[in-house]
Amino acid sequence: MKWVIVLCAMVALSECLHKIPLIRGKTARENLEEQGLWEEYSKKYPYNPTIKFDPMIAAVTNEPMTNDADLAYFGVISIGTPPQSFKVVFDTGSSNLWVPSIYCNSAACGNHQRFNPSQSSTYRSTSQTLSIQYGTGSMTGILAYDTVTVAGIVDTNQIFGLSESEANFMYYMEADGILGLAFPSIASSGATPVFDNMMNQGLVSQDLFSIYLSGNGQAGSVLTLGGIDPSYYSGQINWIPLSSETYWQISMDKVTINGNLVACSGGCQAIVDSGTSLVVGPNSDISNINAWVGGAQVNCNNIGNMPSVVFTINGIDFPLPSSAYVFQRSSGCSTGFGNGGSQLWILGDVFIREYYSVFDRSNNMVGLAQAV
Repeated sequence: MKWVIVLCAMVALSECLHKIPLIRGKTARENLEEQGLWEEYSKKYPYNPTIKFDPMIAAVTNEPMTNDADLAYFGVISIGTPPQSFKVVFDTGSSNLWVPSIYCNSAACGNHQRFNPSQSSTYRSTSQTLSIQYGTGSMTGILAYDTVTVAGIVDTNQIFGLSESEANFMYYMEADGILGLAFPSIASSGATPVFDNMMNQGLVSQDLFSIYLSGNGQAGSVLTLGGIDPSYYSGQINWIPLSSETYWQISMDKVTINGNLVACSGGCQAIVDSGTSLVVGPNSDISNINAWVGGAQVNCNNIGNMPSVVFTINGIDFPLPSSAYVFQRSSGCSTGFGNGGSQLWILGDVFIREYYSVFDRSNNMVGLAQAV
């Protein structure tokens, strides 16, 4: 299958980029807020976006994942022969692919597409089980093999999860399942991640993928497999070595506002995570940032006067202007900085919308460039 690389050397680069459009749907939080249920729900099930990176949880479940109520971007893939379509979150903070199945009786499966093995001629069952812990419950199921098609790439013999039970919060998600893009070392039950299987089969011209999240509502966001598209960024790509090859984890130097150190004093660890909507950090640091910009809840008329928050990574400044970190909703305006409850930082969609992000498996680096 290495013919892909040779062929790509003979044709225009753009013809070798496998792109899948990403749609920004309503998050579980937004759906709950619209129904007046968020306050009650968040008290009953505390929101903890860093729990999926907790090593104590990881030691038990291999691939812990959070009840991230802010998961928003998803794309459509297909599984089976003939293909059955599913909306999945492309999550750089996890490693398994799973979708609801006909074996699931949870309420969360009832309002989502469910995979039917009997309708696929390429389906192969296994005796392996899958369990992924969430902050508010878990997803349990079985593992099987089938053909998975993503952005025109036909990934044969791909192991994936079929859910048999799902946590309640998933009922409010628009996406059906999750496709993890982190490293095999954190995959539950030792399942080979989708992108690793693609690399092993020579289905991508380069062992990297990139994410562009548009700031224009639902249109324009894209995941590119196997390459980098210069039309999505300006200037140069700044390459940052990984500090851990489990998640896409990097070392961050500091966070400043108007030249003042406000967070990450002495350096800290951060994960570039497309599966988290906010920029998340230690409670005290986030409180300090919000205090500097005018509060977690802000006056929508003041957005233009709010300062940039500058993340210094590998000696390079990556400023987030107020237009990038303030959410404007019908209920008012709030910042995109959230408490994580640990010392780990998560650079989620608020950050990725501002910086085109490249995830390089060959060199174990993250590339960041100004998004256009």
